[in-house]
Amino acid sequence: MGNSMEQTSTFTSFDYQMMSRALQLARNGLYTTHPNPRVGCVICKNEAVVGEGWHEYAGGPHAEINALKAAGENAKHATVYVTLEPCCHHGKTPPCSDALVAAGVKRVVVAMQDPHKKVAGEGITQLQQAGIEVTTGLLESEAKALNPGFIKRMETGRPFVRSKLAMSLDGRTAMASGESKWITSAASREDVQRMRARSSAIVTGVGTVLADDPAMTVRLEGVNNQPLRVVLDTHLSMTDTASILKQPGKTIIMTCRDDAAARESLEKTGAEVVNIPSCGSKVDMEVVLDKLGQMEVNEILLETGATLSGSMLNAGLIDEMVIYMAPVLMGNKARGLFNLPGLDNMSQKIPLNITDVCAMGEDWRFTVQVSKQRLE
Repeated sequence: MGNSMEQTSTFTSFDYQMMSRALQLARNGLYTTHPNPRVGCVICKNEAVVGEGWHEYAGGPHAEINALKAAGENAKHATVYVTLEPCCHHGKTPPCSDALVAAGVKRVVVAMQDPHKKVAGEGITQLQQAGIEVTTGLLESEAKALNPGFIKRMETGRPFVRSKLAMSLDGRTAMASGESKWITSAASREDVQRMRARSSAIVTGVGTVLADDPAMTVRLEGVNNQPLRVVLDTHLSMTDTASILKQPGKTIIMTCRDDAAARESLEKTGAEVVNIPSCGSKVDMEVVLDKLGQMEVNEILLETGATLSGSMLNAGLIDEMVIYMAPVLMGNKARGLFNLPGLDNMSQKIPLNITDVCAMGEDWRFTVQVSKQRLE
């Protein structure tokens, strides 16, 4: 990691305004940039905006390049606000640090250092060595919140796991019969579509596929990208007629069973079957996360039943839970939110941090993180 970043707290109100605008621009790529990060850039001269840009899609020009193109000659001696440290290595596109130096900018304000090992402070160092003033840390937490999956994958090799759950006011997710459509309102279901759209992959269990026959697709107007669909199927029991296999995009089935006939039947639909070691009687989720990280998956949306959600929660593999609570009661015979055996006394309770609560139509949406105390 580079250590040449200059930290400062002497930012002006105009600096805050421009970095806020850069973050707003970065959000335009929320559904389209993975496996790359979402990045925005604003170029100003004499406190006037002369160029803006964001990273629009993977393989396309980075935010700085788009902003420099918009600014043209006005970039000379200008201030650049960018939500992520400019890259300094050749990937699918040339280094942004080179472009900023060539444009003759005077100052670069960076929200956060790039966690990519090929950058990690080196982009900032290159700018400073070229005589450009670099300041960092402006709205850093907001910039990090925009790219939790990219950051985690760069730091650990694994994607960020977000679990989506819907429940009644008394904590139930389905009737005893398994009936669960619909607990929550149309507003909550539309919000789930937005979460799917920002995810690199949707992960579900074969039990959900067999019970509900879901499509697991994004159905939002103007959004064409479909995340990878991953089905955890320990015994390879999914049929080749499942709706999830008929949707646009790619489906991967991860299994512990080596059955040539079942594999061939599923692969004829276009699905990919991947063998994963078992952990007890289930697919080893740590191996699953490692493999998805190797496939450059940044954010996972986990849409599973109480058993898998509970085991992943217990294992500390869920980074964030988004829980939709509907103002209905479903009774004590209905199914619970998590299957968490072994919690027999209060000392074993799982502490959580609620980071956000908001109304979603007639429902409430809770964003929850597992307490660090629990993970330790």
